[in-house]
Order: sequence, then C-alpha cells, then structure tokens
Amino acid sequence: MVSTYLSYDLVNRDMFKTLQRVASQDMVARDAAYYAENIGKITSVEEFVNDYRLFSYAMKAHGLEEMTYAKAFMKKVLESDLSDPNSYANLLTDDRYKNFAAAFNFSGSSTPVAQSAAQQEEILELYDQSIVAAQDHVAEETRYYKAMMAQVDHVDDILSNDRLRRYVFESLGIDDSVYSYQVVRSAMSSDKDDPASYTNTVLKDQMTYLMAKLSTAQAELAALGTNSSEHVERKASLKLEIAGYQKAIKSTQAHIDLAGAFEFAADGTSAKGAAQTEQQLEAITDLYLLSRPRQTQASALRERDYFEEKIPTITSVDDLLDDPRLYDYVRKAFNLNELFVVKSTLEQILTSDLSDPNSYANLYGKDRPQYLELATAFNFNTDGSLDGPVAQTAAQTSLTSNHYFSRYDDKQEEADEKAIKLYKSEMAAVKSVEDFLSDKAIYGFPLQAVGLDPDSISLLTLKNVLKSDLSDPKSYVYRLKDERYLTLAQAFNFTRDGGIMAPVQAQSTATITETAKAYIVQQTRFLEGDEKEAARKKADEESSYYTETMSGIKTLDEFLKDRRLVDFVLTAKGIDASTVTDDFLKQIFASDLDDPDSFVNQQTNREFAELLGSFNFDENGNLDRDAPATIQGRGKVLETQNLYLRQTLEIQQGEENAGVRLALYFERMADSITDAYGILGDEALMEFFRITFSLPTEIGSMDIDQQAKIVEERLDLNDLKDPEKIGKLVQRFTILYDLESGVTGPSPVDILTGSGAYTGISADTLWALSQVRR
Repeated sequence: MVSTYLSYDLVNRDMFKTLQRVASQDMVARDAAYYAENIGKITSVEEFVNDYRLFSYAMKAHGLEEMTYAKAFMKKVLESDLSDPNSYANLLTDDRYKNFAAAFNFSGSSTPVAQSAAQQEEILELYDQSIVAAQDHVAEETRYYKAMMAQVDHVDDILSNDRLRRYVFESLGIDDSVYSYQVVRSAMSSDKDDPASYTNTVLKDQMTYLMAKLSTAQAELAALGTNSSEHVERKASLKLEIAGYQKAIKSTQAHIDLAGAFEFAADGTSAKGAAQTEQQLEAITDLYLLSRPRQTQASALRERDYFEEKIPTITSVDDLLDDPRLYDYVRKAFNLNELFVVKSTLEQILTSDLSDPNSYANLYGKDRPQYLELATAFNFNTDGSLDGPVAQTAAQTSLTSNHYFSRYDDKQEEADEKAIKLYKSEMAAVKSVEDFLSDKAIYGFPLQAVGLDPDSISLLTLKNVLKSDLSDPKSYVYRLKDERYLTLAQAFNFTRDGGIMAPVQAQSTATITETAKAYIVQQTRFLEGDEKEAARKKADEESSYYTETMSGIKTLDEFLKDRRLVDFVLTAKGIDASTVTDDFLKQIFASDLDDPDSFVNQQTNREFAELLGSFNFDENGNLDRDAPATIQGRGKVLETQNLYLRQTLEIQQGEENAGVRLALYFERMADSITDAYGILGDEALMEFFRITFSLPTEIGSMDIDQQAKIVEERLDLNDLKDPEKIGKLVQRFTILYDLESGVTGPSPVDILTGSGAYTGISADTLWALSQVRR
C-alpha cells in the first residue's frame, strides 16, 4: 500500500496540474460550466437558494455542504451587509459564513441607518421563527419519543439514542452534558419497590447524606447572624456550599425519579414497547412540555387533557387551587393572569354566593366580568365544598376548555404584538448606539430575538458589543465567544464611535471589508503583547487608509500608482508584495479573465486571477459603470470555482486515504489559523495536530485553556507563516498518521523476493522519516 506521505506528495508536488486534472473530470467540468453560465442570471437570494445546482455548488466550495438544507439560515447570511460590523454574517463565529456572504452581493444599501429594512425584517423573522421552531421542535420530539418508546426493549435503546435520552433528561432536569452512564443506567433499571435496588440504596443514601450536609451548612450560616459586615468570607463560602448541595440534591432526586419512570428489569431489559406504562409515558411527556420556556399548542392540548381528567376527582376549592397545573389552567381559561390575581382571589370568586349581590364575584364582576364567568363555571359552596355531585358538569368543563384554548396564549401574543409595534416605531428614530440603548423597550426585543435575556446583560456590555469592529477578530464581540452577541451586532449598523454608516467604492463594499479584515489578520497573526498592539495600530492605520482611499479611486492607473494600496491588497491576499513588480501587475490587470491563455490565467497562483476579478475596471482602466449588477463579481465566481476544485480534490483523496485529506486540509487552512484556539475549534485541524505530535485522543477531554497551552508548547505558531515549515509539519503528520493507523508497506526482503506480503514500515515511510528534521 502506498504511504500517506507519497500519496500526498503525488498530489501536492504540482498542485496547479492536479487541480487541472480535477477540473477536467466530466462531472466537475459540467458543474463548473453550469455555475459560470447561470450565476449571473440570479437576481435574488430566494432564486439563488432555490437553484439547487448553483446553491449546492457554492456551499460545497466554501466547505458548507452539510448546511445546504438550511436555506432560511443561509438567506440571512447572504443578505448581510458586510460593511456593517454588526450584520448577521459578521456576528457568526464561524468565518466560513462571513466568507460565503462576501462571495455574493445580495445586500447593497448605502444609506446610513441604524438598521435597514432587511435587517429589521431579519430580526422579526428570527423572533417569529424562534417561536415557531420551538413549537415544532417540541411537537416533533414528543411524537418521536412516543413512537420510539413503542419499540424500546432495553435501557440502552434510550441511552444510546441522543434524542430519546435528551427528552427524558430535559423532562426530569438531568444535565445531558455531564451525566454518568452507569449511574443513569442503574437508576433506570432499578425496581422502586425493592428496598435493595440501586435507587433505594445508593441513591437514597446519597440523598440522605446530601440533606444532612445541607442542613448542617444552613444551620451554620444561620448561626453566623444577619449582620452583613460580620463573617463575610465564611458566609460567602457557606452560601456556595449550600447552592452546591441544593444542586446535587436536585440532580439526585431526578435520578431517583428515573426508577419510577420506567419498567426495566435489573438487567436493563423489558418486553418490546413495555419499558413504560401509559401513565409513565404521559408523565414524562407532561414534564417535558411543562419544562419549555414558552407554552406551545402541544402543551396546551396536554394541559386540557390533564384538566378534564382531574376535574371529576375534585371535591373542594382547595383541591382545585392546590394543584399548580389546575390553578394555572383556570387562570388562563378565565383571563386572570394579572399579577394582582392570586390564589386567595380565585378562592373568593369560587366561594361566592351568586344569589347574594354583595358577594365578592358580584361586587367586582361588574368591572371584571371574568369573575362571574369563573364563579358560574364551577359548583362550590361558600365553605369551599362541592355544591352538588361534581365540581363541574360536562357542559361547564367544555366551556372552560373552550375558554382556555381561546386565551392560553393571549398574553404571549399580546406581548409580542406590542413589542413589535413599539420596536418598529422607535427604531426609525435611532441615530446612534446611545439612542438605541436609551429604552429597554427598544433593545430588549432584538435581544430576545437572538436568545439573550435583557435583564441579565449590562448596558456597557451591549454598548461594547454594538460598537465592536467586526473586521477585527479580536474585538470585544469576538472575545465574548457567544454567537448570540455576534448575531445581535450583525443586525445593526453602528460604527466604533456609536454612529451609523454605510460605504460604496471601486471594489464592492463587501470586498473592501473582507480585504481590510484579511490584512489585519495577516499583520497581527501570532503576535503578543506590545508587539501585537503596535502591529494592530499600524494595521488599523493601513486599513483606514485603504478603506478611505479606495472610495476615491476612479481609474486603474490611480490604483497601480499608489503602491501603498497595491501592497495592502496583495498582503491581504497572502501574497508577498515584495515579489510582485509593477510590470507584473500591469500584465495581470491587462489580462482577459475569459481567455484561458491570458497572462493571469497562466499563473499557478490563482489568487492573481481572483484579485483581478475583484476590481470593477473596464478595458480602458476606468470604472465600469455599465457592468451588470450581478450577485457575484468575476473574482468571486473564479474564487468559488477554485474553492470547489480544492474541496473536490480533498474529498476524492479522502475516499482513498483520510490522512491525505487531512494533510491537504491543513495545508489549505494553515494560513487562516490565528491562534491555538483556531486549531482547537476545528476538529480536523485538532486531529492533524494530535497525530503530528503523537498525543493521545484523551487530550480532547481536557480543559480548553490547558489544551491551548499544549498547542502553544508543541507548535511554534509562527511556523505557519513559512511554507517550508508547513511542508515539514505535513511530512511529519503523514508519517505518524501511517504509524498510528497501522499502514505498512513491503519490507526490503519482500521487495527483493517479489512477495506481496506487507510487514514493518514501508520503504517510502522510512525515507520520509530520514528527511524529517529532528
């Protein structure tokens, strides 16, 4: 078997020709031709995502093939204004989405505005979609759980199925990220009625221990008194202990509840479909529905069923109001959700004598008719006992259920409509970050839309997020490492000083933004401390010069004469500007991208062709004002095709040897790595690093910061700037990959004898080992 090193070397030694061979493959050539011929005909995001051949081609090119199904999400990405640091795509932590958005021109607003109509619509859609998606998710997960439980005959059928396991865990409040398989399995296989079972021994003993520790800690805290200036440190320590015990008690109780939720035998088995009784199945689904932050239709249906099942058993007002679910049901059914309506309020209404004009319901029902509705819907005496055989007749129960379904989400919908109306009207007047943050009614809505709690975030944090420079990967919003903040910032057009903006130049706004960011990354990669701060300051100055000057460039000559601009663009592209002469650039810009024999198309470095395509100059070197307003410029079309070829090559090589694919992937991605976390956040890059430095797979379970230290200790990140050192790393990886994978080749004896047996390390692997610098 050919070693990974030789397989990689055969591909990489002349990448230009290798990619040409890939491009000549029938399917690849047809897809490329279709893309080139049709991408210019697209006029909208909707049209683009609905053309599967175009959309899937572009998604694969950018390494997003697995997200091709997510049309709604990708529409938001494509419609992002990348000149706005707070736009949707810029706020996503995965750079692939920003790069994808930068490849197209679906957003083109140039009017300074805090939030464009499209951005506002995106926030509203995101808010609506989050509600609908939550409801659909709850309904689908419940349907799936019920259907699959009919097939379950072993506890591992649940624990090995992520969806089933999470459904059970979320119902009972068990943390899926830190659970113990053995503990959960033992609990689910316990007989709750057997005193010697795991639940009734281990877990209940644990509960007794935790309760005792909690009681001791609470007693000690109480003994320290209420004076806040005394025993400060000890009190703080005890409060932490108490919180920890309470959390552990809650978790232990949830595990104990598992025993009562299933009918598995001690060996974890059950008859098919008999793992839960009907009552246990209903209990789990009820708990799941009740655990959702927003009530859904599925939850409402289950609450109705629960009410209609329980109401015949009610014998007093106390029975009704002491059941939290029935109490909540009644409040919603009769529109009594106000804060001032408490249990005693309902009790007075339900025990009112309607024949007495001075009774509570009659007195206050004049202004609040729902009081009388409630009083007449139940049959209780003034002492709270039943007035007749049942608390409700069938007709009263039916009427109550009708009221419930017409009103259960009234407060939710009313709050939504009010928030949307207020948000739209107030946003029209926003001219700065200060305006935006002046009213919680304004900023609270988009925060909720992206999944953030307005009450738990300081205004300073929001201000820093909204003013973050999204072209700077180290700006405040990126340091938060929270996609929700990134999504929030992407939805607005605030500048670093808190104003609003939007530009247009000889290069597209998206290209300018992308180039400026790429330059900053190139200039600050792997630097630290004062050196990095100085480099960043200089890079910011160069970036500002580039952004401002490009807006005034009207001809090709102006651009080529400004070597500062030229060097900036070349550096951003990862090209050593010192190796590119003025004459060379003139030949590049004089080339015809459509002519395969032109100077630019003969360059092995395809970055030059992409660079040429990113400018909007006509054949005379002037701005091409007649160029059609396509959704993708020439340079981006070419870049997409080049990326597609590279992705296809890597996939094809991976089918033969996964190590070759990893090596090619690392070689392609090395230039984009800016720190150790860039490796840790990419599973493929982390696997490359792990194998290259002979680390165990368990490294992935370590603390993330500790992993970063290991990366920095083993790998000089500055080596990633040097193609020769990258080559050495790849060489080392391919050798160790074969060793770890057990790939072997013919021994010298086999070679001499012509034997087909494989023993030991292959000859080419031994040769490669000899070339690796120790």
